[in-house]
Amino acid sequence: MDTKSRRIAHLDMDAFYASVELLRYPELRGLPVVIGGRSVHQPVIQPDGKRSYVRLRDYTGRGVVTTSTYEARAYGVFSAMGIMRAAQLAPDAILLPADFDTYRHYSRLFKDAIARITPHIEDRGIDEIYIDLSEHPDETASLASSIKQAVRDATGLSCSIGIAPNKLLAKISSDLEKPDGLTILTHTDIPNRIWPLSVRKINGIGPKAEEKLVRLGIQKIGELAKAELSLLQAHFGRSNAIWLHDSAHGYDDRPVVISSESKSISREATFERDLHVQEDREILSDIFTELCTRVAEDLQRKGYVGRTIGIKLRYENFQTITRDLTVRNPTADASTIRKAARDCLRRVPFEQKLRLLGVRISGLSRISTLSRENYYFQEELF
Repeated sequence: MDTKSRRIAHLDMDAFYASVELLRYPELRGLPVVIGGRSVHQPVIQPDGKRSYVRLRDYTGRGVVTTSTYEARAYGVFSAMGIMRAAQLAPDAILLPADFDTYRHYSRLFKDAIARITPHIEDRGIDEIYIDLSEHPDETASLASSIKQAVRDATGLSCSIGIAPNKLLAKISSDLEKPDGLTILTHTDIPNRIWPLSVRKINGIGPKAEEKLVRLGIQKIGELAKAELSLLQAHFGRSNAIWLHDSAHGYDDRPVVISSESKSISREATFERDLHVQEDREILSDIFTELCTRVAEDLQRKGYVGRTIGIKLRYENFQTITRDLTVRNPTADASTIRKAARDCLRRVPFEQKLRLLGVRISGLSRISTLSRENYYFQEELF
């Protein structure tokens, strides 16, 4: 199919974890709320029947923000930020513990609702998916509205959808009118809608790449589109330069991967700031543990176990390295994955700060094809 005739949607649930919590605590709507506390930060029912909540100013520890409401984001509080730092920015914000069992439940609800409209879905995590609408007979705007309404009916939550000729533009578009947005883009819209945006809006360009581009006089996507390929290659290398050039012009031929048979499962975190291995040790440890836990949850949800566990690191200079090892028995257990991934970390140098950390497992097998004694599966979800 000609890529220009494709209709690719990116659907992103609006502040997903926080929005699920607001279903449970509707009195917090309109207030800055941060998700990321521990079980001790549960709301307490008072004698008068009202709930009392922990405020960020009362928090002590080294935890990180899982997500936040849009009201909290207005104060500069975002995911992967240390909660102590968030408390400096928004001391009166409400702190709630994360409840991943509930989030997974709502994730299944919204995905099942969309699958009843179209099965051409690529699962990108608990709160986002790509949808290939190219062959669907309905008109684009009405189809998108139907999808949004189906999500709301199934969950009580809102989502934002971007529809474009490819995944790159669809993902940018879904963020343009949040929350509860619907944006439809064509290639002819790129100069007016995409080029005025910051280069950070391109998925894959992080703080360090942005800083490097700014030093070259490139702040907007349109400026990146006009940059000489030779200039980009001199500073980013050939393959990255081609990717930057293509992305700025809205080129992306990646398919929506609908197959349910996974070759690997991975989770990554790109940090708001580069993290020092020693100075930010506790923050990195929390993020590392959560990545391992998420990988285990994904395995269990999809019915897989795996044997080859690996890590991915990207340093502040954009160098990316990977390490992996193969365990004796297939596993979907978070502690086993974390132990193997930690062993991989021992084999890499930490002379620079980190901008990305990832955990991956491959060598997958369907649980249904293995005898019980051939793998270790942690029944209890984390």
